[in-house]
Amino acid sequence: MTGHFEDFIARARRALLGSVAGAFLLSISGAFAQDVTAPPADSAAASEIEKFCTNIADAARDQRYVLQRKDLEKLKANVDERIATLETRRAEYEDWLKRRNDFLKQAELGLVDIYKSMKPDAAAGKLEMVRPEIAAAIVMRLPPRQSSLILSEMSDEKAAMLTNIISSASDPDTSKEPS
Repeated sequence: MTGHFEDFIARARRALLGSVAGAFLLSISGAFAQDVTAPPADSAAASEIEKFCTNIADAARDQRYVLQRKDLEKLKANVDERIATLETRRAEYEDWLKRRNDFLKQAELGLVDIYKSMKPDAAAGKLEMVRPEIAAAIVMRLPPRQSSLILSEMSDEKAAMLTNIISSASDPDTSKEPS
């Protein structure tokens, strides 16, 4: 059994040695390659080539400028088109916002009138179920006497929350700009 193992090791060594020798031969074959360089040009041809390159340099530069200018004009047109689209969208949004705010004002006034005509205990029960910001806005628009009656009918926690919202809304130190 150890004989097979030793044969296997010997074959593996030969294969490894053969691949290392092949890699070595391949790497040095480039060293024997022939160096082929262009034959030296005479000075008259070199002078003529230099004159040609000098003569066309201005035309090539001008052509590059023309291409760059065309690219810039395309980019400017694209930016102008995007700006116009954004302006259109902004106008649509401002129109939508104006209509929304008008609707909210009408709805708020109608809602305040509804709560004005309700009994304080019924109004307090309904206001406890809506969002605190809405309830505070409604209570602020009601006459003070009616607001106090509604707040007295509410649970202490809800009345305190509405009072905090109302007092922070009237605080001059509160920033108008959310940031």
